[in-house]
Amino acid sequence: MKKIFLFVLLLGLLNSVMAQDAVYIFSFFKDNGQDGLHLAYSRDGYTWKELNNGHSFLAPTTGDDKLMRDPCIIRGADGLFHMVWTVSWKEKGIGYASSADLVHWSPQQSIPVMAHEVGALNCWAPEITYDAAHKEYMIYWATTIPGRFAAGESSGDDKYNHRIYYVTTKDFVQFTPAKLLYDRGFNVIDASIVPDRRRFIMLLKDETRTPPQKNIRIATSNKLTGRYSKPSAPITGDYWAEGPTALKMGNKWIIYFDRYMQHRYGAVESADLKNWVDVSDKLSMPLGIRHGTVVTITGKEFEHLLHETGE
Repeated sequence: MKKIFLFVLLLGLLNSVMAQDAVYIFSFFKDNGQDGLHLAYSRDGYTWKELNNGHSFLAPTTGDDKLMRDPCIIRGADGLFHMVWTVSWKEKGIGYASSADLVHWSPQQSIPVMAHEVGALNCWAPEITYDAAHKEYMIYWATTIPGRFAAGESSGDDKYNHRIYYVTTKDFVQFTPAKLLYDRGFNVIDASIVPDRRRFIMLLKDETRTPPQKNIRIATSNKLTGRYSKPSAPITGDYWAEGPTALKMGNKWIIYFDRYMQHRYGAVESADLKNWVDVSDKLSMPLGIRHGTVVTITGKEFEHLLHETGE
């Protein structure tokens, strides 16, 4: 019994040290995404400082428009960082690259996830989530296919009436055919999915313009590929919000989002994913930061990152 107690104590101390060692990295874009990937870091989740003296870490080379908007980075089961992004306002593919250190990246490739849909208008805000149970990755994004869904056809922006689609892959070489992931009868975009014990939490943006929503909500599922629940009530306030991303620190969740009409970032936090407190006033974010995601790295990885950028 004494040995078990000591083991549990040591394990707790190890986890505590690892938590203290953690550095949070925010991947984001500026302006229209033409200069590529930007990174910022934080140790407390509230104060974020831009890296590389504000310069891009990776210039976009794929897609007709050569953009790198909405970059999403996760750490894969293989230890690599995998990133997807929006390459264009009007193309049917998304961008992909991988890295061992967030500085040196593999050749960029375009994944034509919606090439089979003749009428598809776009592929926006792709993200990746790893499914440990099936040892595969799910890539998902928002696409409008005019005439596909009657609900929301006249309540969005211009001709757009988005739904969330997905593919799965084990190696980022072979991909399953695209399937519908989320349709609950309204215009939806900017999905971001994180595992939470035995379920998955989807953050999403209700893109309805008439009557105006433009807020962040939550849906849940017991499987990564769905079916996801009806959305919760909005967790954001009386302003337009987009691009949610989640960070869990201990027992506390922080959801960051782009308050894009106000040209600033916002955040809400919760211990139970039900009761939310706005903590936007606690945030200090880089100038010009736009829609991105958060990934956690170790202190050693952070030191290497600083060394590689000469900081």
